[in-house]
Amino acid sequence: MQKTIRGSCLCGGVRFVVTGALLWPLNCHCSMCRKAHAAAFRTRAGVARDDFHLLAGEDLVRRYESSPGNWRCFCATCGSRLHSEFADPQEPLGVPLGLL
Repeated sequence: MQKTIRGSCLCGGVRFVVTGALLWPLNCHCSMCRKAHAAAFRTRAGVARDDFHLLAGEDLVRRYESSPGNWRCFCATCGSRLHSEFADPQEPLGVPLGLL
């Protein structure tokens, strides 16, 4: 049986579930992740696109192309960093583990 993992932004306006495995959890300490999260690193895991489901707040999700083919998503209300999307549709989303 597959577990469902729930997540949300700080204000709760954006809510989602992950219905599949968390892939390759890691701490990314590249300069872009450090700046985007105002921290020494960003802890995240990959999630297959088909396993990530927005439940609420799709209208609040904003996207910023931080480098060609890499979009960082965030909540327009509270500014929480949400998932990262990549141009390659086979590439998993990057989901910050602090949202879960």
